[in-house]
Amino acid sequence: MAQDNPALSPSDSLLVWYDAHARRLPWRARPGERPDPYRVWLSEVMLQQTTVATVRDYFLRFTELWPSVETLAAAELDDVLRAWAGLGYYARARNLHKCARILAEEHGGRFPETEAALRALPGVGRYTAAAIAAIAFGERSVVVDGNVERVMARLFRVETPLPAAKTILYDRAQDLTPAHRPGDYAQAVMDLGATVCTPRRPKCLLCPWEALCAGKDRAEDLPRKAAKKEKPTRHGLAYLLMRADGAVLLRRRPERGLLGGMIEVPGTTWTEDASAAETPPLEAALWRDVPGRVRHTFTHFHLEISVRAGKVDGRPDAPDDCLWCPLDAIGDQALPTVMRKVVAHGLKGLA
Repeated sequence: MAQDNPALSPSDSLLVWYDAHARRLPWRARPGERPDPYRVWLSEVMLQQTTVATVRDYFLRFTELWPSVETLAAAELDDVLRAWAGLGYYARARNLHKCARILAEEHGGRFPETEAALRALPGVGRYTAAAIAAIAFGERSVVVDGNVERVMARLFRVETPLPAAKTILYDRAQDLTPAHRPGDYAQAVMDLGATVCTPRRPKCLLCPWEALCAGKDRAEDLPRKAAKKEKPTRHGLAYLLMRADGAVLLRRRPERGLLGGMIEVPGTTWTEDASAAETPPLEAALWRDVPGRVRHTFTHFHLEISVRAGKVDGRPDAPDDCLWCPLDAIGDQALPTVMRKVVAHGLKGLA
């Protein structure tokens, strides 16, 4: 409903709405409970560029495996990457593990309590630091994600398109952020954007800020966004090689760069030149091209991978940076989604 008590400040009216309509999420403290900084941090890192629906199961799995920052710090990086597989943006998982070790070794397993100190940790940018400081420690920090940007753009009728509008929207959010219950307020604005002030068909009549909203008559047009450049398409060739005992050859990617440290099917580099070729990992194999291609989209480009499948006699040693993996143990490897697609596609050529 619209704001019932005009004497309330905008932040107070939103908090009244939040007390009645807050989403129940596994990482949120219940009313009267003290938020756990570890769970706040973990959820905020997972939620970057990912939906709540997707993150929920990953979060529950992570906290079952590693219920504290100390247990996460003691984990092997491969185990963390394996549990992360499918969430994308794998640098987040590497930074998560690195950050946990720094917290365990240099901070006694405790999180810094201010936004400024939190930003010194690996993988913790302005948004994540502000969210942890506000939600876990009650610091008046300005928390601005995509949901908050949308709410601010509509509430104040900001016509400047994104990304140029980001500073304006941050300043508007800062003006509204209260010193009282800043963590609840941050979660309230995010909930408002996720459930009421939605990108399409916003439920304006249910909004506690409806009477104050300058952009409600054109809500679906805000925030404006600058035209996006068309994503380029890159191409690659993967070699799925099977040994006589049924094991397939896999390779670890370099630690730095896209999908760093993850496990892959050996292949070429990904370039916009569709004719690029590379020597297969073992010359002795007989190769056949598998009809069709694996298609996958990353943030900045589309990817098309052709697959060559082959078999090799005996049990040769794996080349450097490679390993032989039994098919029934593929799920235990830290393969990103695109490589799981490659394996599935390549197996058609080995049938």
